[in-house]
Amino acid sequence: MRLRNKPWAMEFIDSHPEIREKNPKSWQGRWDERFNKAQPLFVEVGTGKGKFVTDMAKEYPDTNFIGIEKYESIIVSGVQRVIDEPVDNLLFLQENAHNITDFFGAKEVDRIYINFTDPWPKNRHEKRRLTNKFFLEKYEEILKENGEIHFKTDNQALFEYSIESLTDYGFLLKNVSLDLHNSDMKDNIMTEYEEKFSEKGMRIYRLEASLRKK
Repeated sequence: MRLRNKPWAMEFIDSHPEIREKNPKSWQGRWDERFNKAQPLFVEVGTGKGKFVTDMAKEYPDTNFIGIEKYESIIVSGVQRVIDEPVDNLLFLQENAHNITDFFGAKEVDRIYINFTDPWPKNRHEKRRLTNKFFLEKYEEILKENGEIHFKTDNQALFEYSIESLTDYGFLLKNVSLDLHNSDMKDNIMTEYEEKFSEKGMRIYRLEASLRKK
C-alpha cells in the first residue's frame, strides 16, 4: 500500500491528546484509569482509518476500545472521525504493533481484533503476518484468561495460514466463516476494506479464537 504523504498529520494528531494517547507505556496495566469508566478493553491491531473501531465504540458504550496504527498519515483519519463523531470510550495509539506488550499489562485485554491486515505472501515476510507465532506470543501475554482474537480477511491464503498458526499455538476456533456476508451472522460491523470488497462480491473470511487453558 502506497501511503499518501500528509505533512500536517503529526501536528494535528498531537493537538488532540484526548483522542490519541502519546505515551501509552505510562498507562500499561492501568488503562481503566485512562478512560472515563472501568470496563472491558478491546484492542484493534492495525486500525487503519478507524471506521471499524469508531463504529464499535458507538455500538458498545459499555466497552473501552483502543485502535493501534503505525502510520500517522492513516491514523489521522481516525482522529478526524472521532472529532466529527465524538465517543468517550475510544483512544488511538500511533504505534507499531511489534511493541504491543509495552503498552498493555499482563492479562489486561479482553479481546483483540485483526481486520484485513497485509497478508505478506512471501515466505521471507512470514514474521510480519499479524497471526504469526511471534505475534501470538504477545497476544497471549496481554489477553485475559478468556480473551479472544477476532480475525477478518479477504485473503484466502492468509486465512488458511492463520487457522493453522492459531491451532498450532493452542487456540480454539469457533464461528469460522468462509463467506461471512452469506452467513447468518448478525450485527457485523464492517471496515472500509470490507465494504469495498463486499461491494465487488468478494468473499470475506472470519473466525474467533480463544486460548486453551494450559
